[in-house]
Amino acid sequence: MKRQPEPSSPSEADVGVANRPFLPPCALLFWRLPPVKGLSVQRAVERSPIFISNAVSLKTLILTFWCVLSFSVDDSMCTEAEDDRVERPALVPSLFPLRPPTLYFSTANERVQLLPWEQRKLLKWKMSSVTPNVVKQTIARSHFRATKKSDDWLGCWGHHMKSPGFKAIHEYQKLNHFPGSFQIGRKDRLWRNLSKMQARFGKREFSFFPRSFVLPQDLKLLKKAWEDGGGRQKWIIKPPASARGIGIQVIHKWSQMPRKRPLLVQKYLHKPYLISGNKFDLRIYVYVTSYDPLRVYIFSDGLVRFASCKYSSSMKSLSNKFMHLTNYSVNKKNSEYQTNSDHKACQGHKWALKALWQYLSAKGINTTQIWEMIKDMVIKTIIASDPYVNMLVKANVRSPYSCHELFGFDIMLDENLKPWVLEVNISPSLHSNTALDVSIKGQMIRDVLNLAGFVVPRREEMRPAACGSTSSSTSRSAERSRPELSADEKVKRAFYLSQRFADQLFSSVLDVLTPDDVNVLAEAEDELSRRGEFERVFPSPASSRYLRFFEHPRYLNILLSQWEQKHWQNRSQGVSLLRNLCQKGVHLGHLSDTAHRVSSAAGSISSLVSCTINMFKFVTLLSLCNSGHLQPILGALGTTQTAIPLRQTGEEGIQNPTHAQLFISVSFPASVKLPSPLSVACWCPRVPGPPRRTTSRIARFTRSPPASPTSA
Repeated sequence: MKRQPEPSSPSEADVGVANRPFLPPCALLFWRLPPVKGLSVQRAVERSPIFISNAVSLKTLILTFWCVLSFSVDDSMCTEAEDDRVERPALVPSLFPLRPPTLYFSTANERVQLLPWEQRKLLKWKMSSVTPNVVKQTIARSHFRATKKSDDWLGCWGHHMKSPGFKAIHEYQKLNHFPGSFQIGRKDRLWRNLSKMQARFGKREFSFFPRSFVLPQDLKLLKKAWEDGGGRQKWIIKPPASARGIGIQVIHKWSQMPRKRPLLVQKYLHKPYLISGNKFDLRIYVYVTSYDPLRVYIFSDGLVRFASCKYSSSMKSLSNKFMHLTNYSVNKKNSEYQTNSDHKACQGHKWALKALWQYLSAKGINTTQIWEMIKDMVIKTIIASDPYVNMLVKANVRSPYSCHELFGFDIMLDENLKPWVLEVNISPSLHSNTALDVSIKGQMIRDVLNLAGFVVPRREEMRPAACGSTSSSTSRSAERSRPELSADEKVKRAFYLSQRFADQLFSSVLDVLTPDDVNVLAEAEDELSRRGEFERVFPSPASSRYLRFFEHPRYLNILLSQWEQKHWQNRSQGVSLLRNLCQKGVHLGHLSDTAHRVSSAAGSISSLVSCTINMFKFVTLLSLCNSGHLQPILGALGTTQTAIPLRQTGEEGIQNPTHAQLFISVSFPASVKLPSPLSVACWCPRVPGPPRRTTSRIARFTRSPPASPTSA
């Protein structure tokens, strides 16, 4: 039998992979059958695999007809059931004019409308061996077709891969990983990075993970900690890159410690909070749509996984994995394991997170406080991976659109209800073995894909696969997907990045919104409107307190944090403002309205300078010059620094210097629009010695270097 070529018209399209009817192998389907009154045979056949045979026995024909006829009756009933489902449009329009719509992903009780064939034929999803069924079912409801070899797919849920592999992803494609996310996904890297954060910011901010050692590097440190702790302590050892509880042991003797393989050794949390005598942990689902700017969401529900044996702190029980490990893959092997199919019930060895909150609330426990602590831990953990991920994204990913990632945080509550991060999974299990799993994971994946914001590309944007592997095309593509910032945008970014945690100054970042500002803010608001049951925890009205934890400050994080502080109580006002700007095409760079040019807002850098001088009486800019951050601002404008003479002078004839004067002379290219003259305050650093007076000088920036600085 030969398979027919792929249909070339909308009426012959196979528009889904999950809703095809099942027929026995012996059944033969004909491409066109006369419709039977009252039965949707035509529809059943068109949505089925198509085969044609030249030699067909009478017996086979009869069997085939009976199968098709029987199935058609069932399909007719299915059609009636489908009619009861809520119909949804295939595309979700943007909140803002001149921005593209995104594909809609539905729940099982919804039906998604068909797109026109020219768009529908582009809906291809690359399958891998790890694509979970819950993802397959969700994309099928939006009429995606599965593909394994095609290069023109739009989405993929697959393995994490090495960073250079991301270079092959086109701008219109999305993969469910970021390069470098293993920096928190591997157990050893997670603790290394969190330990660095703890060393920088102290245990008050980073005390939510057990004391950990990475072997063999930390063997001597572990030996000392072991000896200092005495003989009654417990430690848990984990392979750094394993999953599902493989290779995990709880030990209490030094002789039990493996020597020859890499390991993570942690202080065992031997006093966990117990429910009915059983230990448990929480699986929290965290979704990151972007690292620059950072946007982090937490799903409102999750899983509570219980150990299947009642807990004991006895040393003799340490080898019992059913008592000390909470992994489902471990405990399901216990004959005493009890399943739970009701997401509202507090029964069995797996609960819904919302059921746990209700259980604890009934006991008078403040679950809101626990949830806030968990959100705080999640944000800080994601920030710990920020420098690595952003560096690798910029080096290997053509467009920020192409990456998103779902993390599974494993968190345990101790006897005082303090949450602790145990590990972070970059490929959390999405297997749905029970109705409880289907209820939670099905809704979550649907919301994840809606948040991801899949856009149907134009056909001309989908270049042939042959062009995708060349380095030159990668470079050109990267330039198209990351438009060059204007001089105004560069100077604005450089200015605000030079201010370290100056909250009062950061608030002025919204005064003049550049095209890229409007684009980023509109994208964030669009995304938030599609959040479903996710909660965005970064940026948030309180996210400015986390900016100091970033190794490298990022302008877009400052922008979004200030936007949230200003508009979170009246979001419709902010959306209305952005809607007006997008209607004018500001986000596309159409700047007929000069109010969105920094250079026209009040004289380019002079507006920022004068604002700073008025607010802080020279202090901010003085420290700016001192810290060496003036040069990046000038560099962003394309200036050349001609002279920075520094000389010390005395006061009133006293020979010992009391202050120093810093003179800056700068020339600007003719393309830069500046008022003439432009005055900038410059810091005059004090010389070593007893307290002395500081003075400031004013250098004037003109088209050509001045002969000598003009005094204030």
